[in-house]
Amino acid sequence: MQTLDMSELDLRTVNATLQQQKADTNQTVWEIVNPKGSHAIAVGLDGPIEVAVRGSTGYYCAGMNKEATVHITGSAGPGVAENMMSGAVIVEGDASQYAGATGHGGLLVIKGNASSRCGISMKGIDIVVHGNIGHMSAFMAQSGNLVVLGDAGEALGDSLYEARLFIRGTVKSLGADCVEKEMRAEHLEILGDLLERSGTDAKPEDFKRYGSARQLYNFNVDNASAY
Repeated sequence: MQTLDMSELDLRTVNATLQQQKADTNQTVWEIVNPKGSHAIAVGLDGPIEVAVRGSTGYYCAGMNKEATVHITGSAGPGVAENMMSGAVIVEGDASQYAGATGHGGLLVIKGNASSRCGISMKGIDIVVHGNIGHMSAFMAQSGNLVVLGDAGEALGDSLYEARLFIRGTVKSLGADCVEKEMRAEHLEILGDLLERSGTDAKPEDFKRYGSARQLYNFNVDNASAY
């Protein structure tokens, strides 16, 4: 394991070192110690490496991630895994606002609670929150899956497009054009896979599915794969 100590190295050096690790690297396991709540740690990674951040982080940790697995042993500030493309980001603690914002792919797991606007404008990312989420989560979410084992705050899924929302707990209120939908066999399969991959033994049958009523925009279901 390669160790990067932020009490000795500046942020630019830490990120540049990790960004240099491409598909052919033989240095695949890294740890960052003494993060001290720094912002934008482990951003723009573009290789199949594993990075453990030993402590809590500031905003935009693991932003623009591609292929890497970033494991935060503390909590994360606003915008964790923002614009994530692939790979995985795991937060052992809580996450602040707009976790996973605009994410195109990959898996974000938050083992604590997530604050407001979790999954805002998500574009294919899968997000699993073991705790609760705040208000306006999945606002304008376009595609992907948001799974919440706890409760959801106000205006869930406001102005939703085609993302799927799976909530086990209570929903304080639904946003514009978001409605409860039938949980079919294919949804149980998708949800079961996400629950397993995120390290929980929750049962898919205990969740409700929410999605778009398709009243706020021009949409042809036959062209769904093009969106």
